Amino acid sequence: MSRLALLSAITAATLAGTASASCPDFLNHSMRQLASTDSIQFCEAYEGKALLIVNTASYCGYTRQFEGLEQVHQAYQDQGLVVLGFSSDDFFQEDNDEGDAAEVCFEKYDVSFPVLATSPVRGSDANPVFRGLGEAAGYPRWNFNKYVVSSTGEIVGHFSSGDEPNSEEIRTAIEAALPAASS
Repeated sequence: MSRLALLSAITAATLAGTASASCPDFLNHSMRQLASTDSIQFCEAYEGKALLIVNTASYCGYTRQFEGLEQVHQAYQDQGLVVLGFSSDDFFQEDNDEGDAAEVCFEKYDVSFPVLATSPVRGSDANPVFRGLGEAAGYPRWNFNKYVVSSTGEIVGHFSSGDEPNSEEIRTAIEAALPAASS
């Protein structure tokens, strides 16, 4: 291989590595927001942000965790954290009507973070975000599983439904994932 061809191959590999480091494949997707026609392209909207990703449902015993998720969102959003809820009926506890599901999130629990339209979060039918999370860290076993993803796209924590959003363990993972901590 000529020096020029070798240099071009190294440059291309470096640029490809940089692109994938700034946006992992599992986040390089768009999804529609709950009860809305608006979509979010995750890489564009949340580049350089840490994420707390949660599969949610309106009629689950853990639905009250929306309060803790909102508290975490308020506490860390100015430091570079985005809480993302993914409505799912995989465990048969989400309202079939998106408007009613949105009412639970946005009116009953006064959630201000984005919640995405209802989609599968486990197995081969999982939306692309949860397929990536599931393959890397394990699929949700129930509603309100939590994944902490660093600003560089690394999954730094996977927490079960019973782990409260405000727990010391989750807050420690969030603080390690924040952009200032990743630098």
